[in-house]
Amino acid sequence: MPHRSVVSWTAMVSAYAKNGRSREALDLFALMLRSGARPNQFTFGSAARACAGARCARNGAQVHACAAKGRFAGDMFVQSALMDMHLRCGSVADANRLFAEMERKDVVSWNALIRGFVERMHYNDALGLFSSMLRDAMVPDHFTFGSALKACGAVNALSNVELIHTYIIKLGYLAEMVVTSSLIDAYAKCRSLSSARVIYDSMCEPDLVSSTALISGYSMDRNHSEDAMKLFCKIHLEGLRIDGVLLSSLLAICANIASIKFGAQLHAYMCKKQPMGDAALDNALVDMYAKAGEFSDARRAFDEMPHRNVISWTSLITACGKNGFGEDAVALFDRMEEDGVKPNEVTFLALLSACSHSGLMNKGIEYFTSMMSKYCINPRVEHYSSAIDLLARGGQLDDAWKLVQKMNTEPNSSMYGAVLGACKIHGNVPLGETAAKNLFTMDPESSVNYAVLANMYAESCLWEDARRTRKLLAETSRGKEVGCSVI
Repeated sequence: MPHRSVVSWTAMVSAYAKNGRSREALDLFALMLRSGARPNQFTFGSAARACAGARCARNGAQVHACAAKGRFAGDMFVQSALMDMHLRCGSVADANRLFAEMERKDVVSWNALIRGFVERMHYNDALGLFSSMLRDAMVPDHFTFGSALKACGAVNALSNVELIHTYIIKLGYLAEMVVTSSLIDAYAKCRSLSSARVIYDSMCEPDLVSSTALISGYSMDRNHSEDAMKLFCKIHLEGLRIDGVLLSSLLAICANIASIKFGAQLHAYMCKKQPMGDAALDNALVDMYAKAGEFSDARRAFDEMPHRNVISWTSLITACGKNGFGEDAVALFDRMEEDGVKPNEVTFLALLSACSHSGLMNKGIEYFTSMMSKYCINPRVEHYSSAIDLLARGGQLDDAWKLVQKMNTEPNSSMYGAVLGACKIHGNVPLGETAAKNLFTMDPESSVNYAVLANMYAESCLWEDARRTRKLLAETSRGKEVGCSVI
């Protein structure tokens, strides 16, 4: 073009930004400024969108400055785009400040900030902003309701979901598929599955999103496992499209109830209908077989995965530990490191547990040390518990007690319980008494601690101490719970 107007430049910048080519959009915007062309509000809006897509806060600040210099900083379209850019670049404070400075706010501005809060997991702030929007007499749209319901589901605010539900009915948005699906998802996450099912059954044509939301809700409650399976069979017979997210939820249900029969049927369906390479779905399959006790099938599913991430490796290491294959867990971890996959804190927790249950004390402590020194992962309480249990099982009671004393968090009952149990096995009465005193302070009514201490005294022929502890057991604790069989 011999002559390019602001419309021509804006069209190109906007096209690049909309199609995910953010860096090229910003290069073109810079070229426009160098050419002497003056951007308008739509150009700045597109440039801000490009900065958001590239997650480039520095360029976003420059676009913001250019807009202010060109007297477009007060334009509502530009402000909304800049606010969205700040949120996507992680600067919630800047977005909030820009929103507060806006003289006029439309529903797009409110939606941008509410959605940004939700995406950054500031759920209470999102709900507070939604309340402010209603107080300002601004009428929400279906995008507003979708974000607000997502925030409610995240913080388990059932009463807020019910209030928003009434607004949706009042404003006539119940026919909007995105709103209905968000309602089902929010009710399901708040464990109100009966309400979620009522809304689902009222839909003329339930879609994949609403079906997945309901089945995901069912997956969080073992009592509704059969309902989830029946719903899957229903949508399958109706010819509704089924994706990896829905299948992952169903496999999670099979894992929770150890239903290998239905899980194997889902695996067969995946082989016929689902494309290979969905890492999340493949991880769910490995987890299902592992929790059902079918370790060989879990290993085969893992070996057939075209792409493995840290969750894939962690799932199989966990399965090895639970099935007593500690050496296999260690070998898997070595392979994981060779493949260049960086372990996370959950991986080390699974590895420590596997070493503990297989008697690999030295190896486990080596991993506990490398977790901090090599991978710079700060141990959580669960890591300390596993390491203490590992040392205690291996008879290293002094080292276990030193770790209890030097850890940077408050010891819990499982740590003291591991020490007390090991003291009983190895006959270390003084240390056992110290651990027991801490346990009695934490949970004076637990019968297990009194029983272990009394047995330790009896095995050491300290009959008077054993009799006294048995008397305390009868006077203080809740008594031993009666066992029952599920068979």
